[in-house]
Amino acid sequence: MQLWSDRRLRLSLTGLGAQCVLALLAVGVFSVNTGNNLLYLVFSLMLGLFLVSGVLSRRALQNLQVAGLEEGSLFARVRGGLRLRLQDGERDRIRGLELHLTLDDGQVEPGFLGRAARSGETLVILQVRAGHRGWTRARRLELRTRFPFGLVEKSRFIELDHRLLVLPHPRRPPAPPAGWRGEGHRTVALEGASSPEGARPWRAGDPPGRVHWKRTAQRSQLWVRTFQEERPQGLHLMLDLTAWVPGRPFERELERLSGAVLQARLQKRDVSLELRGSTEVREVRGPTPCWQALALVQAEGTANQAGATEAPLS
Repeated sequence: MQLWSDRRLRLSLTGLGAQCVLALLAVGVFSVNTGNNLLYLVFSLMLGLFLVSGVLSRRALQNLQVAGLEEGSLFARVRGGLRLRLQDGERDRIRGLELHLTLDDGQVEPGFLGRAARSGETLVILQVRAGHRGWTRARRLELRTRFPFGLVEKSRFIELDHRLLVLPHPRRPPAPPAGWRGEGHRTVALEGASSPEGARPWRAGDPPGRVHWKRTAQRSQLWVRTFQEERPQGLHLMLDLTAWVPGRPFERELERLSGAVLQARLQKRDVSLELRGSTEVREVRGPTPCWQALALVQAEGTANQAGATEAPLS
């Protein structure tokens, strides 16, 4: 049952509140007909409870402003977190608020704010599932409360126009075929058990199997072999925009590249992306810049061809 509605505030009765109103009317009718002072007292207490519920719920909505909205790494069709920072004018107040965010081309699960932080800024994580890559907008934030007693529900609306960048869905890249040479290897000088690198004087705890007998004979003291460990080189991705036309195949290729970037990040490897367009060739480095570039690119070709390859970093 909606009692009042405007652009920024909505007041409505809950199911429990409607029952309370009916009971309040019944007690009021009986108190007037019978003249019973006890019924008048009960009527006054019930009316006071109803009014206190409305006043406190309205106060819980006041002095809250949106301080920031950060998307972090928000991928298309993947559940991710949206960081909502609220500036609170009255610190450490009990709020009991449900937070409902309206997002273009996406679904946002309601969040909850129980008590305001003493620092003056409160952080709420909202779970978001966006539909497509690219820019989207957060339109409106609704603060909804039934605090206290659950008799009256009040909603306050804060209009937003905040842009959020949705990254391509990180599709798992296919396994490389046999003999695939898309990624090279480099050697890093670390002590390991791969290929010999050099020699050094013997130290306590060195295994006898590593003794460098030739160097030991030359120096008249024990020397041991040192080894270098092979590590995979960082991943370099290339996307030829002129070889693709807009459509689902192009989007799937972007998702494959996004998955390759995610895999490189999980493996703590360097990653770079080279974008070849009709007017320029651009290269970005790092997981976040690569994702952002993939989220904003558009196909420029006229033929549906596979235009992405992988090669080792120089």
